[in-house]
Amino acid sequence: MAAPETRMWSSMELVHPLEPTGEESPLARARLHRQLTVEETARRAGITAEEVRWLEEGRVYRFPKPDDALIATALYATALGLDNREARELAGLPVPPQPIERNPLARLLVVGGVLIALGVFATLLLIPRSGGKHTQGSPSAILPPPWRIAVNVLNGSGDINYTRQVASRVGALGYSITKVGRADNFTYPQTAVYFPPKCEGVAFRLAKQLGVPTKPLPGGTGACQLYVIVGPARGPGE
Repeated sequence: MAAPETRMWSSMELVHPLEPTGEESPLARARLHRQLTVEETARRAGITAEEVRWLEEGRVYRFPKPDDALIATALYATALGLDNREARELAGLPVPPQPIERNPLARLLVVGGVLIALGVFATLLLIPRSGGKHTQGSPSAILPPPWRIAVNVLNGSGDINYTRQVASRVGALGYSITKVGRADNFTYPQTAVYFPPKCEGVAFRLAKQLGVPTKPLPGGTGACQLYVIVGPARGPGE
């Protein structure tokens, strides 16, 4: 017969934590407040557990298209039943004082809360995609849409978390993320957009959207493929 200590540890091994250890995102905290696991949230939302983790980690570039990330966000918010007040808190918007008497129909504002959260998320996806190749004395060139441009986002400083944040920004602008990985070294002093010959226009557009410089990339043929090599984080502007 197993000792009491053995039975106790065997029972504890069957209990799975709701969330791995570490700093939780606002979405993860909302889920944990409802005592839901990633798997249960995914089942309620009709998305995969992996997609739930992408949303909670801010890795929206993992979705095939920006629209897929937007739909997954809507399903996630609906599964958690976010009301207007909580959605505003998650979005970082001002929250009015709590009323003394609550309206019994307040739960009907869930849809409104979801729309607020989606509106903030959509702001990232709908950033103006204008801009292009500018030279003195000549008009802007007509550029292909962002989703036709392949972009590799590479870690050039050793900070993979910041690299993923930059990749999410690039994906939110509508570009096709081909790869997120490490650069050839971790000594790049600043973030920049590297471009092969004849791809200055699309490189300048992306660099302007990110607020970083451009640098030529020797060699390369065929369709334009850009490389965003991420340097150290330098504050809100980068």
